[in-house]
Formats: sequence, C-alpha cells, structure tokens
Amino acid sequence: MKADLALPGKQLAIKGLIVQGLIGLCLLILTVVVYPSLWVSTALGVIVFIVPHTIFAYWVFRYAGGTKNNIVAQSFNQGMKLKLIITVLLFVIAFFHFNAHPLPLLGAYVITMVSQWAAMFCFSQKS
Repeated sequence: MKADLALPGKQLAIKGLIVQGLIGLCLLILTVVVYPSLWVSTALGVIVFIVPHTIFAYWVFRYAGGTKNNIVAQSFNQGMKLKLIITVLLFVIAFFHFNAHPLPLLGAYVITMVSQWAAMFCFSQKS
C-alpha cells in the first residue's frame, strides 16, 4: 500500500481553489448586477489569478516524500516561475486583446488573491 504524503496539501489546495471559484463567481454576479459593462474585466481578473494558481498547485504537489526532497524543492521553484510567467501573459492578453478596464481587473485579481489567503488561514486553523 502506497501512502500519498502530499494528500493533506492536495486537499487544502483543492479547498482553496473551491473558495476562490466561489468568491470569483460572487464577485462576477455582483459586477453584472451593479456595473454590467465591467463584467468582462472582472471575469478576466478572477481568471488571471485562478488559472496560474491552479497550475502552480498541480505543479507543486506532483511529488512527495523524503526520498524526493530535491525534486519537491525543484518542482516548487519551477512552479513559482511558471505561475509568474503565466500571470504576466494573462495580464498582457487581458489588457491588450480584451482592452480590459484596469480597476475592475486588478480589483478582482486582488480580491481573489486575498480570499485564497483567508481560506488557507481558516482551513489551516481547523486542522
């Protein structure tokens, strides 16, 4: 029987992604109701955070175990670099291809990011 040593981290990451998705959806619904013309910028702001963060979470939790210590550290470093590159590319696409409004896009990005921090804090306190 093989034990997945990264299972608690994977479960925490999945819970965090679910919270981010729900906060992003609530933010998008609120924007559609209050400022319908800005919904695309808000949706892009949520996507610009969630997509790279999801890829990072996958990349980090691919390996686990004491014998794979170097691979885990290397995977974390590669995941951070990949997340940064994808985030920059998505911001460039959002601003130049979709001509997004900066305030709703950055506001949605920051709110989604802070919701992830709050979720990780709450979930880590419960365990």
